[in-house]
Amino acid sequence: MAFIEIESLVVCYGRTAAVKGVSFQVPQGEVFGFIGPNGAGKTTTIKALATLLKPASGRARVGGFEVRVQPDRVRQIIGYMPDVLGLYDELTVNEYLHFFAAAYRLDPDRCERVVNDVLTLTDLGGKRHARIDELSRGMQQRLSLARVLLNDPQCLLLDEPASNLDPRARIEIREILKELQNLGKTILISSHILHELAQLCTRIGIIEAGRMVAQGSLEEIYRTLGLVRVIHVQVANQTPELLEQIRKLDGVVAVAVEVDRLAIQIQEDKLPVVGLADRLHGLGAQIYMFQPQAMDLETAFMKLTQGKTA
Repeated sequence: MAFIEIESLVVCYGRTAAVKGVSFQVPQGEVFGFIGPNGAGKTTTIKALATLLKPASGRARVGGFEVRVQPDRVRQIIGYMPDVLGLYDELTVNEYLHFFAAAYRLDPDRCERVVNDVLTLTDLGGKRHARIDELSRGMQQRLSLARVLLNDPQCLLLDEPASNLDPRARIEIREILKELQNLGKTILISSHILHELAQLCTRIGIIEAGRMVAQGSLEEIYRTLGLVRVIHVQVANQTPELLEQIRKLDGVVAVAVEVDRLAIQIQEDKLPVVGLADRLHGLGAQIYMFQPQAMDLETAFMKLTQGKTA
């Protein structure tokens, strides 16, 4: 069941269309990565889902509620984290979260417990009494994420949550998002850090100049593009004859003999990874290691986009 549904969405700034007929769905409990160059329309799409921009045409639904017709119902079930933090520097972490808990109209009897829960989830319990301007950039990002979790939203709309963070802070944010996914949250996340989206997202959408140019799982996009995938294989009974048979398989681009393994390049549109394993067994190969190389999301991004803006 789709929790986020966008169909032929058009969003304009004056006479300029920033989003031009975008369509995609995010099933409940999945993480959808939204990728595109600066000015492609990612933030505009997310703002429309967050009810901050009114679509010119098309349909956008979150949790079954139409963003143009039922914005109050949508706001009750989402947590929106913009790319600009908007923190109040002179407040402490505790004051900041209690302020927004009151804005969410949380029951005062529950407020302290909820604040404690989000501080624990984002690993900020030790910074409860620190002023916001004393926090590192990574801690401020985690605090912003803690804020959007106060009302226990079913859906998170995260615009560049890991921007300008050092590697450790990015890993911390990624681990928090994995935990939120395990809790059943539906997450839409935009980012330029492509390889981290590949590790986190169940599906991705690539947008350019206000139009969606590709969407699906990373494997589906690779098959569509016909991009080469590398599979590392260790074969106990490796012989020149067996290598020649592997090279002749339909869909095998090349076979490189490395120190302790074979690096087999395949085109997944012709030979899927599972199919290669079956074909190797059929040739009599005694396999004791079979490891597909991680997908290179940057390659797909560069091949699908040209750096155009909306």
